Amino acid sequence: MNISLSRLKECREKNNLSKRKAANLIGVSQPAYLRYESGERTPSAQVMKEIAKVFHTSVDYLSGVSNDSSCDIIEVSKSENKEIFYLVEKCNSMTDIQLKCLITYAKKICNKNHNN
Repeated sequence: MNISLSRLKECREKNNLSKRKAANLIGVSQPAYLRYESGERTPSAQVMKEIAKVFHTSVDYLSGVSNDSSCDIIEVSKSENKEIFYLVEKCNSMTDIQLKCLITYAKKICNKNHNN
């Protein structure tokens, strides 16, 4: 899968990351990251997912398939946030109707808190 060089750089800069810091967070060497950003090397699918996670975007955005830069994967660690992990775990066993009701309710709460 190809990566859009301009989007890779844009996302790194949007997150205020140096090339060295980006490489460390992604888990690749700085020379490897520099090759990705210069177009000399194409990251593997696994590295693309990690780049998307670190830059808070999607693989589709990084590869130029989508213009939507929003994140499409959110990881929730049970050890870091037990309440959110519990909620996500429960959502996995809900029916579509239950999930839609929960989402509607959550949006109302968020809008109410945002307007205050």
